[in-house]
Amino acid sequence: MKTILCYGDSNTWGYNPKQPGRYPKSIRWTTVLQKNLGSDFEVIAEGLNGRTTVWDDPIEGEYKNGKRYLLPCLHTHKPIDLVILFLGSNDLKHRFSVTPEEIAKGVEALVDIIRKSETGPDMQSPQILVLIPPPIKALPNFSSIFLEAVEKSKLFRQSYYEILEGKCHLLDTSTIIESSDIDGVHLDPESHKLLGKAVADYIIKNIPILNTSD
Repeated sequence: MKTILCYGDSNTWGYNPKQPGRYPKSIRWTTVLQKNLGSDFEVIAEGLNGRTTVWDDPIEGEYKNGKRYLLPCLHTHKPIDLVILFLGSNDLKHRFSVTPEEIAKGVEALVDIIRKSETGPDMQSPQILVLIPPPIKALPNFSSIFLEAVEKSKLFRQSYYEILEGKCHLLDTSTIIESSDIDGVHLDPESHKLLGKAVADYIIKNIPILNTSD
């Protein structure tokens, strides 16, 4: 059996933009991924609302820093065949005042941690797939928190490819899904469905080492 760790924020946790709370497990993209890959795979969802790449959040708490928990998380679930990183949107919050390039550099720091972690099979490095977040939209509920973030998010694709290409697998989710019109940040059920299917297809086509069961 192959193990896939999905390390992300509220869109991996399953935040429902329509009403406070969490989507049922069956709707979340990680569950859709599991269903599409089948029983030869174990998909582990490690989503946290508000998780950043490498930034301590002075308001919501230092534990939101994705860098702080990544290595313990990897060692908790090892051996891991593939780590999927789906982070960056929370770095757009105005309190961090960082550029799209710096956000991509934050993801790069996480990629480097995974590559050096020795948490893959036989103490090798896990494969790594970075999902580039889709641009956020107008923010009726979060406009002050995400001040100037809409335009920054449109540069995610360019920045992630410039910083990360050749260091890991990359999948631009803006070609597959879009942020919800309800709050501009989170995913609706259809986007969860599309994303889970697209990630499964990418893995099957582009990461051959995962296509044979133990």
